[in-house]
Parts: sequence; structure tokens; C-alpha cells
Amino acid sequence: MRFFHLSDLHIGLKLMGRDLREDQAYIFDEIADYARQYAPDAIVIAGDIYDKSIPSAEAVDLFDRFVQSLTAAAPHAELMMISGNHDSGPRVNVFRSVLKRQKIHMIGMPPVKPEETIEKVTLTDAYGPVHFYLLPFVRPSMVREITGSDENGNALSYDAAIHKMIEREDLCREERNVLVSHQFYLPAGVDASKVERMDSEIRTVGNIDEVKADALEPFDYAALGHIHKPMKVGQENYRYCGTPLACSVSEAAQQKGVIMVDMAGKGELTTTVLPLTPLRGVKVIRGTLEEVLRETCADYVSIRLTDKVDLDVLDMQERLREAFPGLLEIRREVVRTADYSAEAGADREEAPDPFALCCSFLSDLTEEEKAILEDVINQIQEGGR
Repeated sequence: MRFFHLSDLHIGLKLMGRDLREDQAYIFDEIADYARQYAPDAIVIAGDIYDKSIPSAEAVDLFDRFVQSLTAAAPHAELMMISGNHDSGPRVNVFRSVLKRQKIHMIGMPPVKPEETIEKVTLTDAYGPVHFYLLPFVRPSMVREITGSDENGNALSYDAAIHKMIEREDLCREERNVLVSHQFYLPAGVDASKVERMDSEIRTVGNIDEVKADALEPFDYAALGHIHKPMKVGQENYRYCGTPLACSVSEAAQQKGVIMVDMAGKGELTTTVLPLTPLRGVKVIRGTLEEVLRETCADYVSIRLTDKVDLDVLDMQERLREAFPGLLEIRREVVRTADYSAEAGADREEAPDPFALCCSFLSDLTEEEKAILEDVINQIQEGGR
């Protein structure tokens, strides 16, 4: 059994105001070419199909063309996808039963009633069945009717809710099982705050959305989405494939790719990363103005100027924009008397943590009040997508 593992397409994303439609179309064509070349039996997209819960007409059209290209390139493959935290689950779920008959499984909503189970798609090869369990992004409040409440009548934690969702499934451990999930999984003993996260990811206050990776143990492979950097979760067969295209400057020079999984008999599995080459890369170029200008290119660039003297703002901007048509921002890395950020439209500093910012204004908060504040901020961040 061979399948492709993709995630976090974020169709409709803008990179610091730059429309990435052309870049995304280009990378989707590369993925379709790989599908044509390697003929996978299934193609899995582990959430965050769109960047916004209400995508633009242009984003929907691009996704439609991507699905068409995949089905044309690999006509015998089953196409499976789930919603992520950026998607609208109900919208992804539309026509779910109709599309299923066309070998397209778009699962937007997890089971929410006790009689419902995680969507399962079973494919068969020479070694027997392979069961794909398609679990969209889950907030504990969504599945409360299934998982129940804690001793105080509140929804369970993300960790407890996901464990209960998986434990209630009737998995056959002797057969091969694959989980497709969009959550923040962590190996036991790993501090969530130490995991490198990309600027393009939504992070909850206090990392309340972390889930212990032991929940993945019943599965031969976990096709994960949510983390934008390619990452293994403790084992070779529990993996985040990352985004197919850089979604932030923090992903500059990061090698993106599609994970191709080949499964033979039970316990026999190999993974291969098929590299993706973008139409335009994302780069950070650092140096004096004259040094930077010598590295002219068509990529998306973040300029970090190290000149120790003030520069003529208008002249600097004009020269940089001419040399770098994909200019994203201009920053200065030395103490200076002139401030270029307003004129150049650059974000010189990282956005402050909203929880820390609120705490600085609201002094003497009790632990209970801080917990309420964390919950409110997390709800606003999630709702904003």
C-alpha cells in the first residue's frame, strides 16, 4: 500500500500581504506530478485545507483545480482529507456522503454523538486491509456528549478528549491502521514550550491543546497536520509533514516535501520525502545595504540591514524594491536614531504574547482569574480563523 501524506495547504494565505495564489498553484502542480509518477493508492491531506474558515471564491477555485489535478494524475487513488483548526468543519463536511462515492472523503466533523464513530476508510492490498481513521480537528467542547465532563462539570482537556475518542474505537491491532489527525501531539516528557513552532501557527495560551503521543500507539502510521515544520513525534511512523509552501519568514530556507509511505505487511513500513521546490522561495538576507543589493533575486525576502549609520529612507526603499520584487519587509538590526519601520511597512519586532500583555495591564490577577483570561484569549484566537 502506498499513500501520500500532505497537510496544511492553507489555500488563500497571504504572506505579509503577498497573494500566494500563483505560488500555491505551482506547488500543487508539483504534487500532482509526483502523484502521476508514483501512482499512490491514497492521498491524505491532514487538515487546514484553507487558511480561513470562510475562504474566498479564488481559494475555493484553486482547491477545486487541485483536486481535479490529483484525480487526473492518480485516477485509482482514494483522496482523503480532514478539516483543521483553520477550516470550517461544517463547510468541509458538505456533500460528504455524495463525494464518498467518487473516492473523495472530505471529513469536516468528528463524531459528536455516542452512536457515531471516527470515519474509517478501508483499502486492501496483497497483505490484507489497511484502515484509515479520519479524525478532524477536535475541541473538547465539540465532543462533550461522547467524552463526558470532568469532576467539576467542565469539558475534558484536549489530551483526555482525544484519548477517549481513540480508545472507544474498535481497532483490530492485528491489521494495519493509519490515523489522520490534526492536533498538537507531543511525546511523553517533552515540554511543549521547547518545541519549535512557526510564526504562521496558532498557539494556545499555556499550550492547553497538547496531546500526549501515546494516543497514537494503536496505529502503524500517524499522518499528522497542524505543525508547519516537518517533524517526527517520537517515532519514524508518527509524523508531521509540514506545509508544502513556506507560510512565514520563520520557515525561510526550510525544505518542504510530500511524505510517501509504503506499507508492506504488519510492521513493515518505509517513508520517503519527495522534495518540493517553490516558484519563489522565502529568504532572510542580512548585511549592509550595499552587501544586500548584491544578492538581488526574485524570491520573497526579509531584509535585515546592519548599517551603523542612518540611511536615506526613500532612496533605500527604492533601491531595495527594484532589486527584490518579492520584498516582504525591511528591518534594522542596530541601534539607530532614525526609525524606518513606519515608512517601509515593516514589522521590526515580534507581536507580543497576548496573555502576557493583558497580565501587564491587569495587575494582581488571581490564579482563577488568569485561567479565565487564558480561556477567553484561546477562544478569540481560534474563533478569529
